[in-house]
Amino acid sequence: MLEAKPQDLRLDRKSRMRREFHVRFCEGVGVRFPRATRLLVMHPDREIVEKSQEVLTEWLAPMGLQLKPSKTRLTHTLNKGDDAPGFDFLGFNIRQYPVGKTKTGSNPKGRPLGFKTIIKPSKESIKRHVRALRSHVKNQIAGKQASLIRELNPVIRGWTRYYSTVCSSDTFSKLSHILFQQLRSWARRRHPRKGMKWVIRKYWRVDEGQGWIFQPRDNGARLCRHLDIPIERHVKVQGTRSPYNGDWIYWSKRLGRMPGVKKRVATLLKRQRGRCQWCGLLFRWDDLMEIDHIIPRKLGGKEAYYNMQLIHRHCHDIKTKSDPDEW
Repeated sequence: MLEAKPQDLRLDRKSRMRREFHVRFCEGVGVRFPRATRLLVMHPDREIVEKSQEVLTEWLAPMGLQLKPSKTRLTHTLNKGDDAPGFDFLGFNIRQYPVGKTKTGSNPKGRPLGFKTIIKPSKESIKRHVRALRSHVKNQIAGKQASLIRELNPVIRGWTRYYSTVCSSDTFSKLSHILFQQLRSWARRRHPRKGMKWVIRKYWRVDEGQGWIFQPRDNGARLCRHLDIPIERHVKVQGTRSPYNGDWIYWSKRLGRMPGVKKRVATLLKRQRGRCQWCGLLFRWDDLMEIDHIIPRKLGGKEAYYNMQLIHRHCHDIKTKSDPDEW
């Protein structure tokens, strides 16, 4: 595996083209040039990878670019060589671990490989995230608890959702513990003459049966923990599926949107994973579907997604007959 990064592609202050008039003009009006691009070459044969490096060097030379030596690394994803096995790419650490026959992965023919590929957040990405959390906590040392929560929630949600498709459960658990330590220090610094129990009861809802929830007493904004974001594996698109073959059920369930399909229908299909909430059967492309209000509108039900469900038309008839007169 060859991980390389072209040099001098990013047009910043250190660029050779910084002195060119057209570059300075474009940067002056706010045009952003692309950042340095990372190249990744993977092949089971080391000689092929080394040959690819030579080809890339020759291909980049006419454009005035070259592979940056400090960013170019030749490594193996399983066996330990000169460097540690595995590599970091776009904030992820990709590595293969030797395992026993009960946990090993298999090739397309079903034969055991003797190792398992695990993708998880890289150490550098975790360190950057911890530094960002610490910076936000320090910025609100004299601010209100609600202001700190509003500042932290977007950072936590964005980072965890980016890594929610890989093996991140252990990382999320460790980060939740680190954030708790930072918040505890933040709270104790605000009340140096109070005991730890008093501080916990003021900023966490432990005594109210909600667990270690960082939330003001007036039940305002609530801190989103790293563990609150579920791990959802990325599912490959089936080989026979296409957005142009009329299978709108599959694509609405997968994407939550589809041209020609109402937004509510597509959103409910994705939330319900393509199943009818009444009978539990999977929808087919020729099924008649209707949106039902769990609590009928005439009985005070809201026009919101939490009060909606997508069901078959005949299931809707059965459900309507069984609705009580009062809730």
